Amino acid sequence: MKKWMQLLVLITSITSAGTLLASGGFGAGEGSSKNMPAVTNAKWKTECGSCHMVYHPGLLPERSWNKVMAGLDKHFGENASLDAATHDEIAKFLAANSADKQDNRRSNRINESIPASAALMRITETRYFTSKHDEVSANTFKRKSIGSESNCIACHKGAEKGDFSESQLRIPR
Repeated sequence: MKKWMQLLVLITSITSAGTLLASGGFGAGEGSSKNMPAVTNAKWKTECGSCHMVYHPGLLPERSWNKVMAGLDKHFGENASLDAATHDEIAKFLAANSADKQDNRRSNRINESIPASAALMRITETRYFTSKHDEVSANTFKRKSIGSESNCIACHKGAEKGDFSESQLRIPR
């Protein structure tokens, strides 16, 4: 009888593991997708993209985007002020799609890496970013083909769409 019980446990375990793997593995469901969903807003793309790559809203929590939008007159050394209607539309878009409103693994981890009391304005200052890029030397980021840590699209061709998958990673020389 004991051998039958062991066999039943073994079969159940194998079947359960197979079902789990077929359904996407551990963590399937909430926050299971690694990539951020594609998002778009014409004014965000035009206004923000006229000076730099458009950073996916899922890279920072709402409180950080609010801080960025509140300081556009001194946006990283530039005056990026917008008319009120454009400002409000982009701010609402960023807030609605921010890391703390996303349901994907990357945004969840980014959000968790930022203390709740902090409103970081630079993605490169998050614990998530520094842990993911700790093997990349400072000199690599200084290459002319990259420029800085904030130029995500230099290595991650799908960055503006929220795709930072390692299979798409190409570090330029």
